[in-house]
Formats: sequence, C-alpha cells, structure tokens
Amino acid sequence: MTEPHTRPAGAPVPEEPDAILLAAFEGWNDAGSAASSALLHLSELWGAERVDELDPEEYHDFQVNRPVSTVGDSGARELTWPTTTVSVATAPTSGRRVVLVHGIEPSMRWRSYCAEILEIAASLGTRTVVTLGALLADVPHTRPIPVTLTSDDPAVQALLEVEASTYEGPTGITGVLHHEAQDAGFHSLAVWAAVPHYVAHPPSPKATVALLTRLETFLGEPIPLGDLPEDAEAWQHGVDELASEDSEIAEYVQQLEEAKDTAELPEASGEAIAREFEQYLRRRDKGS
Repeated sequence: MTEPHTRPAGAPVPEEPDAILLAAFEGWNDAGSAASSALLHLSELWGAERVDELDPEEYHDFQVNRPVSTVGDSGARELTWPTTTVSVATAPTSGRRVVLVHGIEPSMRWRSYCAEILEIAASLGTRTVVTLGALLADVPHTRPIPVTLTSDDPAVQALLEVEASTYEGPTGITGVLHHEAQDAGFHSLAVWAAVPHYVAHPPSPKATVALLTRLETFLGEPIPLGDLPEDAEAWQHGVDELASEDSEIAEYVQQLEEAKDTAELPEASGEAIAREFEQYLRRRDKGS
C-alpha cells in the first residue's frame, strides 16, 4: 500500500485544473477485455507512472478474485493481489494530465471504493471522470464496432452534444462511479463499445481500437494504435473462419449485417468521412 493520498492542509493545488480521469474495470463492465486493454494501451503509450493504489483487503472477496502466485526472478514466491492502481501520464500533444485508474470490479463497499477513487482524483486536480466500458450486444463482427457516449451531466451534454443514458436495471461499478462523481461535483462521461456476443472471449482488439479512436476524437489527442489494427484484422479473419464452419452462425451474422447496414446508412455522410480523414492526418503527423 502506498503512502496516504490525502493532500496536507495548505498544500498547493496541482497546476493542471483540466486534468481528466480515465477508468476501466475488469469484469462485468469489460466484455472481451476491450476497455481494460484500451486503458493499458494508453498507460504504456504515454509512460504512465503509478502514484497510488487501493488496498484490495477493503474491497475484494478473494474467493471471487483470488491472488495470483508466481515465482520471481530471485526464486522467491510472490503474490499479486487484485489491486486497483492509479497512474498519471501527460498527453504528449496537449500537455494535459491524465489520471488512469485500472482495477477489477470490487466485490463489496462500492460507495467507499468510489469515494476513495474520487478523493485521489481531486488531490490530482481532476474534475472530469470518464469511464471506459464494453458490453455484449447483437452486432456483427464484420462491421465497425459501435461506440456510444452518454452523460447525465447537463454541462457535458451541452459541450459534447451527447444524451443521457436511457438504461434502467442492474449496474456495474462504472454506473456507481458516475453517480458518486456527479454527487461530488465532478463532470462525468461514459464511453461504451458493443462487442459481438457470439465472440465474447477476450481479447477483442477491434473493440479496443474503436474505444481508442473515439477517445482520440474526444481528447483531441492523436493516439498511435501500434499493432492493434493488425490484431483487429486477424481477429476478424479468425471469427470469419469460425462462422464459415457453422451455417447457423453464418446465417445469424448475415442477419445482423443486414440490420446494421439498414439502420446506419446515414453514417456514410460527408461529415463522417471528414472526421475519419482528420483522425488519419493527426496520426500521420504524430508519426512523422
């Protein structure tokens, strides 16, 4: 466990008031591990430095999320616990501080868990919380992965032209974090990718790419994707092969394709094409 994260009385407030928190949690909110993979990609890409962690003893049932035993380089046995980590990176183009929170959905004390995350976020100058999630849905693997942005925050709705979520029912830790964040005065936004339910097993690189591409637009920050596009293409070819071996799955995929193409015909607009081209130019300039 790291040193306490409460800022001492009289300590200066961090200079970056526009810092943003990005969070992803493995488990119920993370179909195909797409969201956690996106967050880990950003952490590695931007050289994030771990600054804090939450004690798993307070929030996890270790019979549900067990510690992992390994043998280290020295030959000594080590235990890795299901810890939630908090890292800090600087987006290279904008210079914005980005706080990255990654963990496994906790088993207990969700309100306390969220309160601790938000306390750390506030101490790092963060006023906006963005969660990444992935859910299983009736979408075809052969088409672009749908990504939706929602917020119950009127200020965020007006700024980004997004709508409130209409979902009602059981929620995960991302839903609770958004509720607690708004009650605590933070702005909040949820970003969700839809993963084809018939290929739910991780990894899901095509969904990870979709999340990162949408974040690139939202953050105004080029995000080099590395090998992810090739991984996504290989993933799609692999699913194609599986579908070709099962006539029922192939027929079902065809039905999903037809429904998707009919519903999203307006997406082939000049505005959408221009947006994709702008993203391509940002990545090219970043790589040069």
